[in-house]
Amino acid sequence: MSHQTGIKANDALKKVFAKCRDGKIRVLKVSIENEELVPTTSSKPVGKWQNDYDKMVKPLVEENQPAYILYRLDTKSSDSGYDWLLISWTPDTAPVRQKMLYASTKATLKQEFGSASIKEELHGTVLEDITLDGYHKQKKNDAAPVPLTSAEEELAEMKKSIVHTDYSVETRHQTLSGIAFPVTDEAKQALTCDDYNYVQLRIDLDEEKIHLVTAATDVSIDKLPTKVPSDCARYHLYTFKHTHEGDLLSLKVFIYSMPGYNCSIKERMLYSSCKAPLIEFINSLGVEIAKKIEIDDGNELTESFLYDELHPKVILYKPKFAKPKGPPNRGGKRLTKVQENEPTE
Repeated sequence: MSHQTGIKANDALKKVFAKCRDGKIRVLKVSIENEELVPTTSSKPVGKWQNDYDKMVKPLVEENQPAYILYRLDTKSSDSGYDWLLISWTPDTAPVRQKMLYASTKATLKQEFGSASIKEELHGTVLEDITLDGYHKQKKNDAAPVPLTSAEEELAEMKKSIVHTDYSVETRHQTLSGIAFPVTDEAKQALTCDDYNYVQLRIDLDEEKIHLVTAATDVSIDKLPTKVPSDCARYHLYTFKHTHEGDLLSLKVFIYSMPGYNCSIKERMLYSSCKAPLIEFINSLGVEIAKKIEIDDGNELTESFLYDELHPKVILYKPKFAKPKGPPNRGGKRLTKVQENEPTE
């Protein structure tokens, strides 16, 4: 959400980033102060990264204050330098405004530092989440393989060949229209599967990822309202099959459901901010979205509502102005007596 906060790295932080690429720094803590990303503290390597980890990371954590911690690993996957771990520390006890500010600025930090150098990310709300044991636990969970079909394996290989742009401190970049949270592989597979006519997605607010909730092949328009939760926000992709001017059409509709103030402030802000980047991501998968709709209640999703949204009525002429009638009890018209002219002598 860099477009909303406008927060960027100051000159001092950019100089520290340059030292990081040279391998002179093991750990760097970054904070937001006076609407700028600033370096708080840093340390040089002492031993192997596993031995330095808990000794250097734990002292940087404050109970009620969010922060970013960049930790240098000992591996190099490219000529750009060492691989780095980005730790997002967002304690539950921190003020909501601080949580939202750090969540909104995370994408900017990654671009300023250099996205290609950040190979892993770790999010923590309690100290146990970001210790060395917590790091290994997350890696073990992420390493669990997901079975793929032959078609999905081909798609995965094709995506590996795509060249990604490396952003660095000196790179100019366009302002994003929201927060681009990563989409899980399971969700990607559901979005690109032609067999599904309905896909529902959710944001894991702590993990900062977009997950698949459900995918179905036979959701009729009558059943669609029952799929919309009344206590939490969701994204939906629905294939609306209907007839228009004699043609049978199957158009995909992106639906953003937000049940008013039943959701927390954080949930409302994140879902709103992630919507536009998610739609762009879905389009990049080759999925054409015919219409984007926002609703408060699932009962709004009727057949006539979707039809009118996709094919709005066109007014060909403007009706003439009709003079309003007078009040019914105003009485009859008043007659004026005309006096006859007197004869002249």
